[in-house]
Amino acid sequence: MDLNAIWFLLLGVLLAGYAVLDGFDFGVGILHPLARTEREKRLFINSIGPIWDGNEVWLITFGGALFAAFPIAYASVFSGFYIAFMALLFALIFRAVSIEFRSKRPSAVWQRAWDTGFFLSSLIASLLFGVAVGNSMIGIPLDETGEFTGSFFGLLGPYPLVAGLVATAMFAMHGSLYLYLKLPAGEARERVRGWMWHTWGIFLVLYILGTMYTLVAIPRATANFEHFPWAAGIVVLNVLAIANIPRSIHAGKPGQAFLSSSTAIICLVVLFGVALWPNLVTASNNPAHSLTIYNAASSAGTLWTMFLIACIGMPFVLSYTAAVYWTFRGEVELGEHSY
Repeated sequence: MDLNAIWFLLLGVLLAGYAVLDGFDFGVGILHPLARTEREKRLFINSIGPIWDGNEVWLITFGGALFAAFPIAYASVFSGFYIAFMALLFALIFRAVSIEFRSKRPSAVWQRAWDTGFFLSSLIASLLFGVAVGNSMIGIPLDETGEFTGSFFGLLGPYPLVAGLVATAMFAMHGSLYLYLKLPAGEARERVRGWMWHTWGIFLVLYILGTMYTLVAIPRATANFEHFPWAAGIVVLNVLAIANIPRSIHAGKPGQAFLSSSTAIICLVVLFGVALWPNLVTASNNPAHSLTIYNAASSAGTLWTMFLIACIGMPFVLSYTAAVYWTFRGEVELGEHSY
């Protein structure tokens, strides 16, 4: 059993789960300034209120698994992206504080300040995640020991920024679909229906541009299709899922549109993994310096022990996640203890 490949797959599952679950959280934050009344703003926040912190557990688990399974890659990424990760960490913390603090005082100025923090932190986090994916795709400069040799501003090239915009538009679309499912019938819900069309259109344009840019700037992105012919099926599924979103909206099936959006995100994560394989960190200056699932991995004993723990723990995590979503299913209701 190739434990290195299995852990690469498990990291992909964690990343896909986080992108789907926390993706609509970010989308709600990005769209939050469009809420017109205090009630609408509270409805937006309470749509994710019971679940946003649980969604972030997937990111924490991803980081912990990367550290334990591939410590060399973890060290290289976190040292090279140190400023970017600190900015991301600040955004995630400030986002959590904004959600919790905005309702602590009735002052309009107080609430407006935290609303701004909620929007900016969601926007910055979405953009940074996309930039990280873009840099992973195009590669970063590494020396022969796997040490990052570039600069922070070198990470903000055209391709990573385009990837950041694609991720931001994708999360905004995902968030609008989620809001339409969660908001009670009324004016706000009808306006969200229009946002679904707009965000999907923006995402579609950026998705097409990003795909064309990838094919031109990173020819090796499709090299593994020869080794994994099933990846072509993922491309087809991705396109069909994106195309099904407007069809489902027009047919009055928002649940199906949200499922299609989730499928599209998962497909993009799978294609991201196929493009990287077997690299974890691709060296842009010299392919021989790239960190792979083999030269950056922990010992076989460590990987095996962690695999057993994952087999025991993951069912509990999945069961807990399913139970929380089932408990808080349905439309948002504002109560005494709401945000």
